[in-house]
Amino acid sequence: MLMRTDPFREFDRLTQQLLGTTGTWSRPSAVPMDAYRDGDEYVIALDLPGVSPDAIDIDVERNMLTVKAERRPLVNTDTVQMELSERPLGVFSRQLVLADTLDTERISADYDAGVLTLRIPIAERAKPRKIAIGEGSGRKQIST
Repeated sequence: MLMRTDPFREFDRLTQQLLGTTGTWSRPSAVPMDAYRDGDEYVIALDLPGVSPDAIDIDVERNMLTVKAERRPLVNTDTVQMELSERPLGVFSRQLVLADTLDTERISADYDAGVLTLRIPIAERAKPRKIAIGEGSGRKQIST
């Protein structure tokens, strides 16, 4: 049997269960994330430890990016008597509004060590560019 020394942790767990703060499909829990720019792309890193890659759903509709994931129990509860359960289970979600300057057609996703990393390139039309000045026959001489 496992023993703990922190009495407040049990109180937090009971409070979460009573208040229903575990995620459900209708009311998912938030996913912690970092977002930063790396050169010509934006990178979003979401913490999803213990989530199977097939339980992650990534959608883009117009400029709304939605990431949903579900952490399921690892053991069969019919034959196992749980002694300690502190890892949250349920549904986790995060929605982000993407700027029009991002290329949502070329988003890439990688999942490694419990971190989902999304890379969103900046659209070509949003990158700075030089405008060439042409020499033309824009001036005309008026004769009388």
